[in-house]
Amino acid sequence: MMTSLVQGDGKNLRTLRKFIIRLYLTVCLVSVNPIVKAQVYPFDDILFGVAYYHEYMPYERLGQDVALMKDAGINYVRLGESTWQLWEPKEGEFEFAWMDKVVSAMHKAGIKVIIGTPTYSIPAWLYHKYPEITAMQENGQRLKYGIRQNVDLTNPIYQYYSQRIIKRIVEHYKANPAVIGYQIDNETHSKWPDDKVNHLLYIDYLKKKFQTVDKVNIVWGLNYWGQAINEWDELHPASGFNHPGYRLEWARYQRSTVTDFLSWQASIVKKYKAPSQFIMHDFAGALRSDLDQKAISAVLDYAGVNIYHYDQDRSDGLRIAMQGDFTRSLKMKNYLVPETNAASIGWNSKEQFPPYDGQLRLNYYSHIGSGANLVSYWHWHSLHNGIEQYWRGVLPHDLKPGRIYKEISTIGHEREKLGRKLVNIRKNNKVAILFSEDSDVALNLQRFDNNFKGPETGPWDADGAYQKILARFYKVLYDLNVEADFVFDNTEDLSKYEVLIVPSLYIASDAMLSRLNAFVKNGGHLMVTMKSGFCNEYSAVRHETMPAGLTDIAGFTYQEFSTLRSPVPLKGDPFKVNGENYTEQWAEFLQTTTAKPLAFYDHPVFGIYPAIVRNNSGKGAMTYFGTIPSESIIKSILTSELRKLNLLGTDQQLPERVKVKHGLSNSGKYLHLYYNFSPADKTFPYMYDDGVDLLTGQAVQKGITLMLKAWDVAIIETK
Repeated sequence: MMTSLVQGDGKNLRTLRKFIIRLYLTVCLVSVNPIVKAQVYPFDDILFGVAYYHEYMPYERLGQDVALMKDAGINYVRLGESTWQLWEPKEGEFEFAWMDKVVSAMHKAGIKVIIGTPTYSIPAWLYHKYPEITAMQENGQRLKYGIRQNVDLTNPIYQYYSQRIIKRIVEHYKANPAVIGYQIDNETHSKWPDDKVNHLLYIDYLKKKFQTVDKVNIVWGLNYWGQAINEWDELHPASGFNHPGYRLEWARYQRSTVTDFLSWQASIVKKYKAPSQFIMHDFAGALRSDLDQKAISAVLDYAGVNIYHYDQDRSDGLRIAMQGDFTRSLKMKNYLVPETNAASIGWNSKEQFPPYDGQLRLNYYSHIGSGANLVSYWHWHSLHNGIEQYWRGVLPHDLKPGRIYKEISTIGHEREKLGRKLVNIRKNNKVAILFSEDSDVALNLQRFDNNFKGPETGPWDADGAYQKILARFYKVLYDLNVEADFVFDNTEDLSKYEVLIVPSLYIASDAMLSRLNAFVKNGGHLMVTMKSGFCNEYSAVRHETMPAGLTDIAGFTYQEFSTLRSPVPLKGDPFKVNGENYTEQWAEFLQTTTAKPLAFYDHPVFGIYPAIVRNNSGKGAMTYFGTIPSESIIKSILTSELRKLNLLGTDQQLPERVKVKHGLSNSGKYLHLYYNFSPADKTFPYMYDDGVDLLTGQAVQKGITLMLKAWDVAIIETK
C-alpha cells in the first residue's frame, strides 16, 4: 500500500494527499509538544575526544585504539552515526554485537559515549527497494545513491524505517552506563524536494498559516501577472515560480521540514532513552538560512555545531569565535563541538594545510573560551576508503601516533587538570548581532551585490551579500576584541544589550520593527545597514516612506537608491582610513530630518546625499549605513560608539593578532583567556585583577607584562 501510494500518479493523488497530510500533521503535533526536561547529563567537566569508526579500520585494533585514547587524555567518543548498514544489515535484521564491543571497551577505559542515530546515510538495501525516498529537485532530477543526505525528510517510507532503527538503538543502549547521550541525525539540512507530495505538503502548510486562498492572493499580491488563484489546487509548484512571496514562504516551508524531522527524531529518542541521557544535534556550521537552528535547538538538550576553520598562516580563530558565539546564543547556554579540524581537511588533496605546532592547542582553547563544553575531532584515524580520505584524523594513514597525536595528548592532559575549571563558562556580553534567515533568503533572490567579498567566517564561503555584510561587522568586533551574542527575528527581550547591530533587515514584521524602535527609545544604540525595513514578512515592498517602520528613530527618509558599479569614496576621508575610504555595492539617497550626517559620497551626483548618519532618539541612538562601507570605516564608527558607552578598555590595546575572551567560571571566578594567533612572540601589559595562569600555575599581578609565544595561550583566573 505504501509503495503504491508514493509511486502513484493521477488516480492515487487524492488518496496520497490525505495519507501524507495525516502523517505530516502527526509529525507536527509531535514537534510542537514541548519535550519535558529531565535531569540529563550535567556537564561538570569538559568532554574532549573524537568521532571513532572501528568499522572503518583495515584490521582489528580496538584495544590498541582505546589504549592510545586513554594515554592521550581523551574522555569521550561519538559512535555509530554513519553506518545504518551495520546496525541493520538486512531489512528487519538488527545487529548490536559489533558496537557493543566498542562501547564496552570505552566504558572500561572510562571514556564516555554519544551514539548517533544513523539516518543521514541510508543503506543500499533500503534505496534498492525504495529509490523514490530520495529527494526530487526543482529541476526534475531525483538525487542518486552514492552520496549521504540524499533523502526527502518528509517521505513516509524513509520515516518508517528511520523510526524503527532509532527505537531499536535507543532501547538497546538506554541502560548502558557508558552512553551519556544521543546525536540525532547528522548535519541535517533541507534537500529542497519538489514533487507532488511536497507540493501538497506546501499547500497544507499555507492553509495552516493563511487559512484562505484570498489571504494568499492579498499578501503575495498575486494580481501581478494575473497569477491569483481561486482554489488551492491551482497553486503552481515551486519549479519555475519566481515570485518573491512564494519563494520566501517556500524557503520557510523547507526549513520547517527540517525542524519537524529533527523534532520528531528527538521525540522518539526521548520516549526510549534513560532520563539522564541527553539529546543533541550537530549543525553543519552556524548562521544557516536553509534551516531554523533556533527552533531546532528548542527540542535539544544541547546544541552542537561542527566548526571547520583555516590553519597555518590563515589561523586567526575568527570562524571558531563567530560560529561558537552563534551556537551559544541559540539556547543562551554552553554548546558542543562534535567535529573540528584534527589535521588537514578536504574531499580532495588540493588544499592540505595541517596545523602548525601549537595551533591545535590554541584552537581548542578558542572553542572553550567561546563557551564550548565538548570539543571533538573528526576523526580518530585518517580513512583509507571513501571520498574523505584526505579529511585526516588524529592518527595518520599508517595509524601510528605522530605529531598531531602528540599535541592532542598535551591538550588531553591539560583537560584532565583544568576541565572542571573551564566547563560551563558564562558570558555577559553587551553587544549583539541580529540574524535573519528570511532576509538572507530574500536578498539571495532579489540580489543587489556584484563581486562583493566578505570575511570567510562560515563553514563555507556564503554566497549572498547578507552573510558577507554580517560577517564584516562581526570581524570588526572580533578585531576589536569585543565579544558578542546573536539574537533573532523572534527574540522578544533585547534589554540586556547596549549595542545591537542589524545587517540589512530586508524582511521584517511590524512587531520586529516595533522592538527595534523600543530598543532605541529605551536607551539602546542601534547600528543598521541599508535595505532594512524594505519589505514586510511576506516579501512585499512596504508602501510607507523608507526606511519603513524606522523613520521615527532614523531621522531621515529616502525614496531612491542606486547600484554602485565600482566603489565610491567618502568626501574628505572623514574617518581617516586612508586606502580604505570607500563604500560599495549600493547607495541609498538619504534625506535627513533630525539625523546628523557622518559622511557624504565623493561623487558628482550622489555627493549631495549622506552615506552614513546618526540620530538621537528617546534615550538612545541609531546609526544607519545607506551603503556598504569598508571594514576600516565600520571599525572607526564602532570604536567611537563603543567608547562613548564605556565598552572599550585595555582589550583594545592588545597587539595585533592577540585575542582575548572573558567569562565567569562555575565557581564564580573570572577567566581571561588570551590567544596569540601569530607566528611571533607577543608581549602586552595585563590590566585585570591579580590571579593565576591556570596553564603554568604562575601568579599574575595586575600591571605586569605577559609574554605569549607563537600560537600560545594564557588563561588567567581571578577572584
